[in-house]
Amino acid sequence: MASAPKSGLPILYNDLAPLNSQQHGKFKAITVDKAPWVANQHAIPLTVEEFPQAQRDYPIVFSAGDNPVPLALMGLNEGVNVFFEDDGTMIGAPYVPAYIRRYPFLLAKLDQNSENLSLCFDPSSDLVGEFDDGRELFEDDGKPTQHTNDLLKFCEKFEEAGAKTNAFMEELTKNDLLMDGEVSINRLDAPDGQPYIYRGFKMINQDKLRELRGDQLRTWNQNGLLPLIHAHLFSLDLMRVIFAKQDRAGKVPSQPNQVVPPAETN
Repeated sequence: MASAPKSGLPILYNDLAPLNSQQHGKFKAITVDKAPWVANQHAIPLTVEEFPQAQRDYPIVFSAGDNPVPLALMGLNEGVNVFFEDDGTMIGAPYVPAYIRRYPFLLAKLDQNSENLSLCFDPSSDLVGEFDDGRELFEDDGKPTQHTNDLLKFCEKFEEAGAKTNAFMEELTKNDLLMDGEVSINRLDAPDGQPYIYRGFKMINQDKLRELRGDQLRTWNQNGLLPLIHAHLFSLDLMRVIFAKQDRAGKVPSQPNQVVPPAETN
């Protein structure tokens, strides 16, 4: 059983250890067809590069707090994920966010006085270890295998996408385009006809978007920011689709006015 996540770690990660040939020379990485570590996650971080694909399956919102990040909603309530069964089996064939595909690896700064990032992994995961089967992480001479180099490249691209995402979020914040979000969803058999109301996230303020200067909109259209905003706005209709999936699965709260916000992420 995985231990509780340590303070300050990103979601999904319970612990972090730098990957090195001295300690992990005989380790292998395995590929599985189930992801139980995702099954109870209802909000997964997204990079802006993923918006075009992710918006087809998930509502894209922004986390609350001082440093909002884009999130793909896999459920509207804490612990509910309508894209994965409880055992981690994927339902259908939705786009799988890079954040999930990266696990259990990531790049982390081991020395706060240095900008260098090291390839690390979650040692509590069952995906890396001294297995009989799997893909070797190091050669006999201690050099990284091609698979490890590929993992490193994937994590590096994720960090690059993260930098672009930060720049996008800075533009939204600088132009004061984010507002507290609220979605009201009606259910025919709800007691007293009360709607289900979801808050605790941020979304684009369309009134302020319409007030932006034409030159600003042209610039955003040219550099690709405007299509990202539209992808977010179009995706919000999927919140009702997610709610319907929860309803069919019997995972809608009994109290219509219960407010369950997306979890904030590190």
